[in-house]
Amino acid sequence: MRIRALALLLAISMICALTGCGKEPPAKQEPAPAPPPPVEEPEPEPEPYVPAGINPLTGEPMEPEFENNRPVAVMLNNLKAAQPQLGVSRADMIYEVPAEGGITRMLGVYQSLEGVGNLGSVRSARSYYLELALGLDALYVHAGGSPGAYRDIPAWGVDNLDGVRGGEDSKIFWRDQERRKTKGYEHSLLTSGEKIQAYLDTGRLRAEHREGYVYPQAFLPDGTPADGSPAEHVEVQFSAYKTGTFDYDAGTGKYLVGQYGKEYVDGDTGEQVAVTNLLVLETGISVIPGDAEGRLQVRLTGEGAGTFFCGGKSVPIRWSKADRNSPFVYTLENGRLLALGQGNSYVCIISPKTSRVTFE
Repeated sequence: MRIRALALLLAISMICALTGCGKEPPAKQEPAPAPPPPVEEPEPEPEPYVPAGINPLTGEPMEPEFENNRPVAVMLNNLKAAQPQLGVSRADMIYEVPAEGGITRMLGVYQSLEGVGNLGSVRSARSYYLELALGLDALYVHAGGSPGAYRDIPAWGVDNLDGVRGGEDSKIFWRDQERRKTKGYEHSLLTSGEKIQAYLDTGRLRAEHREGYVYPQAFLPDGTPADGSPAEHVEVQFSAYKTGTFDYDAGTGKYLVGQYGKEYVDGDTGEQVAVTNLLVLETGISVIPGDAEGRLQVRLTGEGAGTFFCGGKSVPIRWSKADRNSPFVYTLENGRLLALGQGNSYVCIISPKTSRVTFE
């Protein structure tokens, strides 16, 4: 009996030892939660690259190496049959002036030829286009010319590349066979920014501005004229043959250009030509006395009236050009210099006697 009691006590002692004598077992320890992953800060967006130079023709940034370039001015055919033109959407400036028979021709001006692509079709020179090029100290690209232009090119010291009488110069031009077949021989002569630049790299012509040359035009980020009149649709009727239209697009801040009843599209890029600034300059235009072809003389020196369009608004302006080698200077009616909007420009030169401009 005593042995059983001792055995029972021994069993109870062992149970107590194993169970802590009736104490509650320690609470199960939960593992510590893992620390949250570190929050990765998003990398800041890199600042967009902005070239340090300024394009003197547009007021926009450009690589400094191009700032002092002489611009290249290309004589462009604008007959309806010659459309589409090539390279016009990339021009920094476009001048459009009447020629004989109610047609117009254009001068596309490029401060840099980088990425310009094909240009054309290239047509013949007129003396007043030489004056436009000289005012910008530009290199003039053409194919042939009137008797007066061929007289004035050497007399006025015009640096030019001629696709008809140019000799070595003519190697920058070629006949586009598709245009020759579908549009005719006279509308098929092309050149390109690349070919012109390769020629200039030979050093045969001065590639930078002459010492002391300054293009005086000022630019603002927004050139919309203060207190200007509404001008969201502009029509420039050069003649019964040619009317240009300019419709303001608020989304881009540019005028979309049209001619011959449809959009004015660059055949090289497929883009509609669009411009920030439109200037219509009035001057005297008349037929050269005794000219059998009815060629014109256009007064580009002195001064005259005009209208400036930007941002869907317009204001009257005055223009002046001291001599054939000087650029245009534009002023407001109060005499202050006109600041254009940063961007490309389209300059229409008309006679108020034979052409008209309307807007609304």
